[in-house]
Amino acid sequence: MRALVTGANGFVGRHLLAEVRSRGFEAIAAGHSAHGGGYDVAFDLHDAAGMARVVEESRATVVFHLAAQAFVPTATADPLETYEINALGTARLVEAIRRLPAASQPKLLYVSSAEVYGAHDPSELPLRESAQPLPATPYAASKLAGEAIALASSRTYGFWSLATRAFNHIGPGQSTRFAVAGFAARIAAIAAGGPPLLPVGNLETMRDFLDVRDVVRAYVELALHGQSGEIYNVCSGTPTRMSEVLRQLVMAARVPVEIREDPSLMRPADVPVVYGDNAKLKAATGWEPTFSLARSLRDVYAAARAAEGVSPA
Repeated sequence: MRALVTGANGFVGRHLLAEVRSRGFEAIAAGHSAHGGGYDVAFDLHDAAGMARVVEESRATVVFHLAAQAFVPTATADPLETYEINALGTARLVEAIRRLPAASQPKLLYVSSAEVYGAHDPSELPLRESAQPLPATPYAASKLAGEAIALASSRTYGFWSLATRAFNHIGPGQSTRFAVAGFAARIAAIAAGGPPLLPVGNLETMRDFLDVRDVVRAYVELALHGQSGEIYNVCSGTPTRMSEVLRQLVMAARVPVEIREDPSLMRPADVPVVYGDNAKLKAATGWEPTFSLARSLRDVYAAARAAEGVSPA
């Protein structure tokens, strides 16, 4: 495998590069300068000619397409730019692959999101790939559009492509804009001597958490053993209440924390419970998750503690 990883300077991209290289495969990191360094080649989803050049010169056998506007509040604030990046950017990448000679066309693994499912009745859980997509945000709509572009183009032009729908993934290095990493960072700040108050939103929601290192392992297995034209959930298959996630982080820190609900952090439209079915992924690849939630949360807190300069607990 010779892998081209777009979005390589992002949270998941960095872990995917490590996974690919740990298996002895060659990996080319493609990233955007606006997101910092950590990449081999510049990659701008607005630049069709530049993308085509990168794809051709990489001589990749598989492209892992992670590059996206992935933060829901930012996507909601600027939906047109989100569609430009996530949908039209994917179309430009697809066109770059399509224009290569058939023998040189890499596989395309399009990284979508479980956000495309939207809200479903509890009777429909766990969510399977056959569940009707009901995107409720511009981000979710843009990712569903990207799926459609990648898979429809594959069927039209004959190149290999599949889509993954990852549920909530966590792990060391995630942006503190996301809930679990944000909790860990605030608890680490308390451990460093900050005020013990931790404001929170709705802790009763239940989500399907999977360690990012298991997520990227699933992506590599699907690139090797998945079936073109298919969609695969990448998830633990187990819902966990946010209050339990926070409890485990506080236990890992072993510091007194005052948890207080903040009305400004509440989201009335939060779906109470979301979790997925990973049977299709397991059947195709033999993949199984290897990181427990407790281990993942300990690692997340350890990374936050190190960033805060706190001695090991």
